[in-house]
Amino acid sequence: MKIAVDAMGGDHAPQAIVEGVMHAQEKFPDLHFQLYGKEDDIRKYVKNKSNITIIHTDEKINANDEPVKSIRIKKQASMVLAAKAVKEGQADAMFSAGNTGAILAAGIFIVGRIKQIARPALMSTLPSMTEINNDFDMLDLGANAENEPQHLVQYAVMGSFYAKSVRGIKNPRIALLNNGTEESKGSMMTKKTFELLNQVEEVHFIGNVEARDILNGVADVVVTDGFTGNAVLKSIEGTAMAMMNLVKEAIILQGVKGKLGALLLKDGLKNMKTKMDYSNAGGAVLFGLKAPIIKTHGSTGPKAVAKTIEQIHAMLQTNVIGQLVEYYSR
Repeated sequence: MKIAVDAMGGDHAPQAIVEGVMHAQEKFPDLHFQLYGKEDDIRKYVKNKSNITIIHTDEKINANDEPVKSIRIKKQASMVLAAKAVKEGQADAMFSAGNTGAILAAGIFIVGRIKQIARPALMSTLPSMTEINNDFDMLDLGANAENEPQHLVQYAVMGSFYAKSVRGIKNPRIALLNNGTEESKGSMMTKKTFELLNQVEEVHFIGNVEARDILNGVADVVVTDGFTGNAVLKSIEGTAMAMMNLVKEAIILQGVKGKLGALLLKDGLKNMKTKMDYSNAGGAVLFGLKAPIIKTHGSTGPKAVAKTIEQIHAMLQTNVIGQLVEYYSR
């Protein structure tokens, strides 16, 4: 199995990307990595050359580049070459920590959509705050600013396939994000989506869920439009950071007593921080394309890169994309 890696994407590239690949290389000897970027810079961090191919290019897409324009103009950019490798069958999946908009554009315009999928969605696995390890998948997280009911129905089907195949959930619970749990609540779009989801036999639809409940393990997959999903994701991120800052501030203000208390609670605080870090679950999947296209945050480190590669490995092993293609070809 071959993964095309944009080694120049991200705030700490290529070091963080290549070091993450090195960690994953030890765990998954059945993977071959194609690293796209400046060869001399990449080679500094390659500790083991087995199953590694470096494809040199001096060009890359920057964080502030206009997404679609950069994909069309920078033909030799590391991200573009990685996407082309997937399109041409030279690689089975692509990974990048670069410009999110450009990754979306490369996925849609170069790799291409699965037939019958109207709009691919951005999906991440987010942490549940319950004692039981009951994380959930959420889509769309921003690939589309506007959606129609039929798009959300497709997201429910895709999320169900992913939860079953990659996360091993036998009968995943699918919920629709809304401003109330009642069937009568919501906009015209969510009401119509609710009606349509009740007619889809392939998904276990459990109804509406409110944003305040999604971290409590009420569903395995939460479906929403891209605008709302992105706003909720950023709210979760902001709240998590604010909570950690409040804890730190409380410890500092209490002086010696606070520091002693923090020492006693050290393991618990560490576990809380780990649980709230959704990057531990892997990257965001641009779901609905002909191959796995995965992105991580620009500031990602080697550990998160390795975790994302583990996620890609699971997607390739379970052939979840092939299952979707077969489903929509019926």
